[in-house]
Amino acid sequence: MPRKPRTCLSDVTYHTISRCIEKRELMKPDVMKNLMLVVLNQALDKYSFELIAYTIMDNHFHFYIRTNKDGETISRIMQYIKSQYARRFNKLTARIGPFWNERFKDTIIEISKNPITLFFYILFYIFYNPVRRKIVSDPRHYTYSSINTYLHEDYISPVKISLHPYFIKLGNNFQDRVSKFIVLEEMFVKRIFQDALFSM
Repeated sequence: MPRKPRTCLSDVTYHTISRCIEKRELMKPDVMKNLMLVVLNQALDKYSFELIAYTIMDNHFHFYIRTNKDGETISRIMQYIKSQYARRFNKLTARIGPFWNERFKDTIIEISKNPITLFFYILFYIFYNPVRRKIVSDPRHYTYSSINTYLHEDYISPVKISLHPYFIKLGNNFQDRVSKFIVLEEMFVKRIFQDALFSM
């Protein structure tokens, strides 16, 4: 059965996820997560797109990527990231064979029924992955996540993060946005996410 064609649009936000082969924890060593940071920086230098958020886990990753007008498609961006990572990983570990379990999965935020609600829900879902896996009790303490970029204006990220327009609309300045962001986070944790909160 042929695969469903990928929907490739510009000026939209993609949540992408991909898992290691057989769901193995191949990225568990910190050095292998750091390798993904290197590849992400390389991709940002090579192609025109914005990295909105990320969390790198032991056997999979979550990226929030915003494509740019006249920039590369999500397929091209992800193909580059995944192939570069697999090539480098195999070379470092003297391994052969496929690294990734399947083609990446994606969700386009702007074409959903409630884009703003979905954006923040997935954002917190991404950031709380290490908490659900009981690696940390607070997502702020997980090294391989970009949550602190959304909480501290002077935070120096190992990968360039572009704050999403939906986050910018939360307030007139960074502190106002963080205050609203924390309210949304609390709602996510308490599982009381409400569409009404996003009537901006």
